[in-house]
Amino acid sequence: MPETGLLEALIEAFRCLPGVGPKSAQRMAFHVLERDREGAGRLAETLLEGLDRIGRCERCRTLTEEKICRLCASPNRDASLLCIVETPADIMAVEGASVYSGLYYVLMGRLSPLDGVGPAELGLERLEERLARGGVNEIIIATSSTVEGEATAHYLGEMAHENGVRVTRIAHGVPLGGELEYIDRTTLAHAFSGRRDL
Repeated sequence: MPETGLLEALIEAFRCLPGVGPKSAQRMAFHVLERDREGAGRLAETLLEGLDRIGRCERCRTLTEEKICRLCASPNRDASLLCIVETPADIMAVEGASVYSGLYYVLMGRLSPLDGVGPAELGLERLEERLARGGVNEIIIATSSTVEGEATAHYLGEMAHENGVRVTRIAHGVPLGGELEYIDRTTLAHAFSGRRDL
């Protein structure tokens, strides 16, 4: 079947999604055209509306429809605790665990000089101003345990110390239910260095 220009454009459009290669994009395009045109219409409308109405929170930089997100606006959150994460998806993960009641700051990435991502791209000047104003007693660094994530954590730690703010880092190590023989060396090293009394 010869592909039309519009069909090729639709397949290529699906490739903007992470992890979607040519074959997956083709399957998605054929699925919405052959089996779920109504769902595709809802997806297109919602996507356009989201692009138009969703921006960043003025305080924490997460994605929201409002100027201030619901978490930052909530009087029930502990404003003295500030968890620093890389993406809005990280907030969803922490909130899903129901273990944290403080506020957040979203970096929208991590320091990576080779990729041209420095402190300015992560909004660290705004974070430093927030710490300098006072009211934050502890930052909890929840960046990934990659080289860039660790470098970002170190930079954040230095910034917090300069402002007299306590710094903690989320634990990294053996996952619940994990077996030692299947754990990689780096994760196991983190687990041993982060051990605690029982």
